[in-house]
Amino acid sequence: MSLTIIKIGGSVITKKESKKPKINAGNINKLGSLLKGFKESYVLVHGVGSFGHPLVKQTGIDKSVISEKQILAFAKTQKLQNDLNCMVCNRLIKKGVPAFPAQASSHAVLERGRLVSMATEAMGGLLRLKMVPVAYGVPAFDKAWGSAILSGDQITPYIAKKMGAEKIIEVSDVEGIFTANPKINKNARLIPEINRKNYQDIQKCLSGSTAADVTGGMKQKYLELLDAAKTGIICQIVDLKHFKNALEGKPAGTVINLQQ
Repeated sequence: MSLTIIKIGGSVITKKESKKPKINAGNINKLGSLLKGFKESYVLVHGVGSFGHPLVKQTGIDKSVISEKQILAFAKTQKLQNDLNCMVCNRLIKKGVPAFPAQASSHAVLERGRLVSMATEAMGGLLRLKMVPVAYGVPAFDKAWGSAILSGDQITPYIAKKMGAEKIIEVSDVEGIFTANPKINKNARLIPEINRKNYQDIQKCLSGSTAADVTGGMKQKYLELLDAAKTGIICQIVDLKHFKNALEGKPAGTVINLQQ
């Protein structure tokens, strides 16, 4: 069974620049319409955007849960991100996608901010039932710090490797990886392919997100995908405009292929 892991950035499904939690309903509906026509097995992972990053940055729960204020923020962030996941799944279901919420933080364990274990057997069973597991980034238990951020960018390559996926498609708010930040540099050029010859030079082109982001922006996305690509998984970063092409296996955005 061919398996694809699809990661949808929080900047796509929420108004990430907003200081208050706010979804981008139009984009979620577009995603649902496109995914309805995708007949291969896939797991969906989404980021949280304005439903998590601002609160986490204010309270520091990405590195510890010590004070009463942090404990309450830890709980509140979980609740907000559960709310977002329900909103996403509800809109996908209305588009005919059998979306099934999959809360990673209930069984994932981190150590110093890195994901060390997470169960995937249930996801495999759901896929056999033709369901679409929908996981999402959340603060989670960390053996060293008490809490840390389990980002969608970490979840995606982890389950891709553990479940034997052939491809990862990441949908961002930019078309792919550029030679500079395309939001602030009009001379930035899209890098269509990253391979064995150029992958070590790409990191210097990358910078963090321009919005509140505690998970590292595009640079960290690239590093996480690179880890999966080194095991033979084809990775592709596109924007929503080019997502259909990626689903159809057509050239779009940036493809990371270290097999070449």
